[in-house]
Amino acid sequence: MANHIFILAFVMLIAGVFGGLINFYQMNQDNDADPTSLPRCIVMGVGAAFLVPVILNLVNSELILEIQGDPSRLLIYTGYCLIAAVASRLVITNNEERILREAAQARLQSETVHHNLRQMQEELLPLIATETEQDVESDGNMVAVEDEPELDVVSARVLKTLGCGRYIFRSLAGLCHDAGADETTMTKTLQVLVARNLAGKVSGAKGVRWYVTERGRRIMDSLA
Repeated sequence: MANHIFILAFVMLIAGVFGGLINFYQMNQDNDADPTSLPRCIVMGVGAAFLVPVILNLVNSELILEIQGDPSRLLIYTGYCLIAAVASRLVITNNEERILREAAQARLQSETVHHNLRQMQEELLPLIATETEQDVESDGNMVAVEDEPELDVVSARVLKTLGCGRYIFRSLAGLCHDAGADETTMTKTLQVLVARNLAGKVSGAKGVRWYVTERGRRIMDSLA
């Protein structure tokens, strides 16, 4: 009986190792083999092969006892062990695919959050700059960084419209309506204001929006 158990254990060990090698070469036939996956495949194969007696017991099979009277039945038992070892590849593959899928989802979520944070930052910076008090000199006047530029009539009207409206971030259509200008003129004027650092623009979920900078507000106050 001891020899019989030893033979069965040896068969399960050999079938598990051989099945693990089959899984290793099948998984790496199209790319460079990962050396670390070989021990994992062999361990999974051997473990699956040693589960065969448990499975046979669950299905009330007497194959293990039949091998004692008919050694040829050992071939069938070997086949079962090899099938179990090869089938262990499904567990390895499913785990790897799940890990790769979860990693891809996490990377996508991270990129989405990063994009949303960057977009939110772009939208909040003008608001923070507008609501933040600037440094003042001892005489109570604002510190002048550079000489304020002179504006033509159209630019002055657009700047006032941009800074005196109900909203901080204005749409092109809303600016055209309030200023009574066409889109071409408004776009060119806004580009001039942006170039002079009197206005800025952000791209949000609702499209491009324009806003007046702190320097633009100082110019706008001087025009009032």
